[in-house]
Amino acid sequence: MLFYREYRSDEKKDWVVFVHGAGGSSSIWYKQIKAFKEQFNVLLIDLRGHGRSKELLKEYVENQYSFQDISRDILEVVEHLKIKQAHFVGVSLGSIIIRTIGELAPERLRSMVLCGAITRLNIRSRFLVYMGHMLKRFMPYMWLYQLFAWVIMPSKRDQVSRNLFIREAKRLYKKEFLRWYKLTYEVNPLLKYFKEKDINIPTLYVMGEHDYMFLPPVKRIVKLHQQAILRVIENCGHVVNVERPDIFNQEALQFINRHALVSSAE
Repeated sequence: MLFYREYRSDEKKDWVVFVHGAGGSSSIWYKQIKAFKEQFNVLLIDLRGHGRSKELLKEYVENQYSFQDISRDILEVVEHLKIKQAHFVGVSLGSIIIRTIGELAPERLRSMVLCGAITRLNIRSRFLVYMGHMLKRFMPYMWLYQLFAWVIMPSKRDQVSRNLFIREAKRLYKKEFLRWYKLTYEVNPLLKYFKEKDINIPTLYVMGEHDYMFLPPVKRIVKLHQQAILRVIENCGHVVNVERPDIFNQEALQFINRHALVSSAE
């Protein structure tokens, strides 16, 4: 089972499950824990090969991962803790994992908050992925990850988020990085399917106005999905929860409280 941390304060309160992105760990949510655990039970999970779940790597010996495999890992923890339903909060690639959970077990999701969400790869990002596949066997994997980090988070304002992701990625083994990188083959067909199928779960997208790679596709998908809304945060890039945590926490908590079984709003 994956490594997890739980902050359980009241059995009557709703659960919020946090899902980080590729190359990160649950530490990406360090600016959310205090605010969220005051109102909800909180579950933080390190994905396979990441954070402290890396110590459990022998349990995951597949040559290739799928988004379904990774989503089932999370559902295993949720089932183990007897959490019937929760609000799921994800960042970057974590948004795809949460959306996949919505396909596998929609009854587990009460709402979704997707930060720096990936809903489509544009021409530039597809070219970058293609070049990565060409170079991944020859280029040191951290060079490749740093290149991605600079392309996705290029400005000076992104420095804290960029450094955080790069620092966490250094803890990955090369083989583990390559397993995760192979997931990019699945991304566009999967995202196309997600765009066409609305699962009718209340969804909040929280995007930075300077998230130039991923904001335009999110604007399009919000027009198509009935229960999806978008909040664009000014002077912010890809990782909104790190760059503007106060605003992110406020928006996410207000949204979750509107859809909670027992509202914790003061």
